[in-house]
Amino acid sequence: MRTLGQIEISKRQAEITDLVQKTGFASVEDLAERFDVTTQTIRRDVNGLCELGMLRRTHGGVEPPAPASNIHYSTRQILNLREKQQIARLVAGQIKNHQSLAFSIGTTPEIVMQALAGHEKLAIFTNNLNVAFTASSNPSFQVTIAGGRLRHGDRDILGSAAQDFFSNYKVDIGVFGVAGVDEDGTLLDFHEDEVAARQSILKNCRQSYLVLDHSKFGRTAHVRGGHLKDVDAVFCDRPVPAVFLESLKGSKTGVFIADQEGAA
Repeated sequence: MRTLGQIEISKRQAEITDLVQKTGFASVEDLAERFDVTTQTIRRDVNGLCELGMLRRTHGGVEPPAPASNIHYSTRQILNLREKQQIARLVAGQIKNHQSLAFSIGTTPEIVMQALAGHEKLAIFTNNLNVAFTASSNPSFQVTIAGGRLRHGDRDILGSAAQDFFSNYKVDIGVFGVAGVDEDGTLLDFHEDEVAARQSILKNCRQSYLVLDHSKFGRTAHVRGGHLKDVDAVFCDRPVPAVFLESLKGSKTGVFIADQEGAA
């Protein structure tokens, strides 16, 4: 079983969720054949996932939930997990002991924090309680969190309190993700407060690391917040599509690809 907050799902359910998010639809019969189980077993799996809001039933199968807002945090923890772990290991290799880091909300920054468990004496500043909890397991880390109203599900703190929090510090490295990247290189999110917190980190770090898996390129969201060329380094699991690289021409932004273990 995989535990996500208070949610427990099976490995097969995690794989079903990942598959449906990537393909947009899957029939019960196709899923039963793919996982070599009965259709009754698949129906139990998908019914449970639909009750959790991770998928939505449709005629003959399942599809992702309505995209009016971002996918639930527990679902995002599942999606492209192996790729996010590859990115996290690459980022961790760039970070030295004794450095100070600001972490934003999101699952990929959380997984980067997990990859830093073996480091020593890091100073962590974050509005992401998942990051803070992970960091607190290392007794040599100094962990400082933003105060304010907690957003349920994502377990983060947004609003003016989070913006002011990050502006109180000057850290070595800022680590943050985005909901999507437009073809012109514009960074996109679902809420103005998410953008404001990320921009506050960007203004108050010596180096900025944007961490995102390949699915974020071309993914739509409606709040603009900066540009790819505003960051010092982009970390991804696959080569960045050419149209997005075009938007980086003339910039000093480094692009690091996890499956190549180096920079492009």
